[in-house]
Amino acid sequence: MKLPRVKWACRRGMLELDVLFQPFVEQHYESMSAADKNVFVKLLECEDPELFAWFMGHEVCPNPAFAEMIIRVRGRPAA
Repeated sequence: MKLPRVKWACRRGMLELDVLFQPFVEQHYESMSAADKNVFVKLLECEDPELFAWFMGHEVCPNPAFAEMIIRVRGRPAA
């Protein structure tokens, strides 16, 4: 997916998600591998309540690839 479309997909219905996604895309998306870009775009297809729960740590994401990307977006190294 091209950068303008990714930026548009990062505009969510929750400010908390916007604050996470928009800076991440601006700073990292273009330098990511094609595989990582694909994972990020697929993650953006999830519903806001799911994303919120995963990013805020209320629930554990069942998808390992998404879970790794969530860690990257949040700016925390994998444990």
